[in-house]
Formats: sequence, structure tokens, C-alpha cells
Amino acid sequence: MRIRATAAPLFTPRTVKRAQAQARRKALAEAQRHARKVAEDARSAQRPAPEDQDDLAGSGALFPPGGRPGVASARGGKLKLPAHRVTTAVAAGAYPFLAEGGLGAQGLLIGQDVHAEAAFCFDPFELYGRLAGFTNPNLLLAGVIGMGKSALAKSIALRATCFGYRVYVPCDPKGEWSSVTLQLGGSVIALGPGLPGRLNPLDAPPRPAGVSVAAWAGEVRKRRLLLLSSLTRTVLGRPLTPMEHTALDVALDAAVNWAAGQHTVPLLPHVARILNHPDVLTKISGEVAGRLGDAVFDVAHALRRLVSGDLAGMFDAPSTTAFDPRVPVLSIDLSRLNGTGDDTALVLAMTCASAWMEAALSDPSGGRRFVVYDEAWRVMRHQGLLERMQAQWKLSRGLGIANLLVIHRLSDLLSAGDAGSRSRALAEGLLSDCSTRIIYRQEHDQLAATGALLGLTGVEMRAVADLPRGRGLWKIADRSFIAHHQLHPAELAMFDTDARLTETA
Repeated sequence: MRIRATAAPLFTPRTVKRAQAQARRKALAEAQRHARKVAEDARSAQRPAPEDQDDLAGSGALFPPGGRPGVASARGGKLKLPAHRVTTAVAAGAYPFLAEGGLGAQGLLIGQDVHAEAAFCFDPFELYGRLAGFTNPNLLLAGVIGMGKSALAKSIALRATCFGYRVYVPCDPKGEWSSVTLQLGGSVIALGPGLPGRLNPLDAPPRPAGVSVAAWAGEVRKRRLLLLSSLTRTVLGRPLTPMEHTALDVALDAAVNWAAGQHTVPLLPHVARILNHPDVLTKISGEVAGRLGDAVFDVAHALRRLVSGDLAGMFDAPSTTAFDPRVPVLSIDLSRLNGTGDDTALVLAMTCASAWMEAALSDPSGGRRFVVYDEAWRVMRHQGLLERMQAQWKLSRGLGIANLLVIHRLSDLLSAGDAGSRSRALAEGLLSDCSTRIIYRQEHDQLAATGALLGLTGVEMRAVADLPRGRGLWKIADRSFIAHHQLHPAELAMFDTDARLTETA
């Protein structure tokens, strides 16, 4: 059987149409490439030469929408990066160097830096001269009751003794520092009605090395006059007149001369006795005697409160203890005066105690020391004490002293006096001379005053309003930290100020 083979046609209508379509697409693509080349040539003709680009940039000339030419401009092609989403925990691990570097490992261990999750250490003496903007070692600590500010102050004192620093508490109005002081091997001086402790505020500090006898005698006289002026101004509630200042000057010199002849120390009763005898002032003062005796009537009765009034028996006799600069902690317990309801008695006692404690504070060779003013809101309403505190704040760098001011609210500074008054200016000056501000939680109605006085940002103000117990905002120079204070169990038992509220019957 024969099979006949026939050849299939090479071109069919379908293949012809396919070839024609391909040819049209090719021609279209070629036309588009040619159009792009023509447009690119036109743009290139408008671009400046490379050597002229800097001149055009300096003159403010605009480049074509395509941007500056060159490979590094990254405008020649389409640069598209895919979106990358991660959690904050992963981002913290991927970019670890974005966290706050902290203050370093030198100094006292306070606790944990909440944001950096690292140890938080602080030492005002070590930071001075190393941290930019840190101009003084003074500290301000503010916080509402129950947030742990007292525990922080005591913890700083305890840990400071481990570094060889000494701690002085010139006024302990609630007696909370007594047990801490004794457990640290320190000395407590308790003053109050019926107690045997005595302090003579007219005691002369030891003469520092390199200071002449005459120069030191003039310095001691100036300090004694400042003390007498502060005491009388506090009792009288007004500034002293020039005649009253002169009377104190004359009476002090007479008391010192009499004590030197008796080989004893001058006392407040000696000064008060001379003030109460106008004829003695007449004999000593000479030309102004006729009017001086009548001018000191109020001053004499003001000092009488310390000699035979409600503060008698505390500052009218020789000191029963000498200042020992070797003890790690020294506190003056004035809790016996806390229940009188009159802050004037407490202020007078603190003024005398501060003057007595200056024997150590004024010695530049006494080492580095912390001076803690606990419950300072009670004494900041008295101009005499504010002036003494301001002098101590100003001399802190030269004397090696870090003053710690403990208050409840920043508005306590505003209650020192009326706007524009000297007391108000002194109180705000104490804040300005504190390079370290530690703010524990504040009530919402206090946020505006706190933010205005400290220059807090909105984020910092919201943080202060919601801080839990033991956690505070640390403003150190121009840097901010949220630090959580960590206590050892032994410290927690030692610093517990709520024992009376939590003990069971």
C-alpha cells in the first residue's frame, strides 16, 4: 500500500499575524529608546560642566529635577528599600549604643538606671571638674511623703562613709538620724529641755594652719557678730537698726575681754548681762553712750530667751562635748523641740548648732564632707538661717562640702518670702547653686511650679507625676536620668521611718 506524503505550508495566516505583532513591538521599543536618548541628550546639554557646579551651588542655582549628576548622587536609578519592622526589644539589641552612657562606675552605688538597665553611681566630688556644666557639689532632694527620699538621704550618708567621707547633720528635727549615726559609729548630741547636752555657740574654731593669730581673731569676731545678729533678728522678726548692731558689737567685745581675764570662754549670758546694763554700755562705748543704752532694750530681751526663757539650759553654758573631726557622722538631735508648735525655737537652736559646727566646716583640710539639712522647709522661712546657708553653699567648692537640702515640694522655696523679697531670693539662690536636683514624685498640682523652677520638659514632668516609690528623676547638670534606689535589707531595717505605723499591737 503506497502512502502519499504532502508538505505543510510554511506560512499560515496565524504565523503571519504573530510575526507582524512582534515586528510592531520591536519598532515601538526602538522608537521609545530613541526618544529617551534624545531627551537625555537635551538634558545633558543644559547641565553645567563639573568645574562650574560648585559655583552654581554657591550662588543658589537650582539643578534639574533629576538632581546633581554623578554616580554618588544615587538619582540615576530607582532606589527602593523594603520596610523593616521590629519590636523595641529587638531594636535595643540591634542598636545598643543609642542608650544613655551614664555617669561612669566611680562613686556611690545608688541603684539602677531604669532606661539603660545599668548600675547608677553618683559622687558629686568626683563629677566636679569632669562633667561639663557641673559647677558645684550641692544637692537638692524633693519628694512627697512616703516616696523614699529620707531613705535615699540616709543611704547616701551611709555609703559615703565607706569612701572616707564624713557626714554632718546640723539639725535633726524628728530624731530619725540618731540611730543611723550611732550604728555608723558616730556621735549624737541631743538638745532640749531637761537634757544634759550643752553647746556654746560662741566657741572659737581651731585656727587653721597658715593663718595668723590676728587674722583669725578678726574672723572669729565676725562669725560671732553674725550669730548674734541672726539670733536677735529671728526673735524680733525684723531687721536690726544701726544702733542695735553697734550695741551687739560693743557688748560682744566686752564679754570676750571679760572672759579672757577670767581664763574662760565667752558665753551668751555674758553678752546678755552687758546689754541689760545701759551704764556698762555707756562706760564702754563713750560718745554714743547716751543713746546706745536706750536703743538696746529690744535686743536685750531677745537674747534673754536663750538665757532664761524656753531655750535656757542648752546654749548658755560651756559645751559639754568637743567637736571630734574623726567621727564619721555627727548629728544634732532637736526632736525635743519638735512638739512645741513654734518653729522659732527650732530655728534658734539650729542657728546656734550651725555656728558651733562651723568649727569643722571651715577647715579646708577637714576632707570631703556631706552636710545634710533634713526637713529644711521648716527653717527656710527665716532670713537669718538662709543667709548662713547661702554662705555655706557659696563656699562649698573651696571647703570640700556637699550640702544636701531635703524638702517636700519645690514650692517650699517660694514660701520663704514674698516675690521680690530678700528671703525669696536667698531660697531661689540655694536652688541655683545645686548642680544636682533629685525629684521624687510630686503631686499634680505641684507640677507647674516644679517644671518652672527646674526647667523640666514635658516628658520629664509626666515622669515626675507617675514615679513609683524609690524612683526619682536625677537632673545632673544638663543631663537627666531615671534612677531606682536599691536598698540592702540591713539598710531597709535601719532607715524604716514607718515603723510606728506598721507595728502591731
